[in-house]
Amino acid sequence: QVQLLESGGGLVQAGGSLRLSCAASGRSASGLAMGWFRQPPGKEREFVAVISRSGDSTQYADSVKGRFTISRDNFNNMAYLQMNSLKPEDTGVYYCAAEWVPTGTRVSGPDWGVQSEYDYWGQGTQVTVSS
Repeated sequence: QVQLLESGGGLVQAGGSLRLSCAASGRSASGLAMGWFRQPPGKEREFVAVISRSGDSTQYADSVKGRFTISRDNFNNMAYLQMNSLKPEDTGVYYCAAEWVPTGTRVSGPDWGVQSEYDYWGQGTQVTVSS
């Protein structure tokens, strides 16, 4: 079993930045693809970004491309989401998710945006962007 714990959320003005962290515990995260999803107020949870187990492959939702960067630190079992140029529409609860994958798996293609593909989820951290 793997437990995921998000941190780093908060209130920020539009144009500002936040860095979310996801700590994985229970087993080594090096075998996991790590993703971020978010749920805006009153809306369905949506895909944000995903990173491969080695960190050499990433995918982003169109709405965050060029503003958000996903990264990971396998030594410390961490994943991160650097969010720059934040907009009010980025407001929501951000969730870390993880899925066991074979070595060399790249995170391309639409399946990575499907929530049911992920094995583990964190409890979420609130991000609020004020205008």
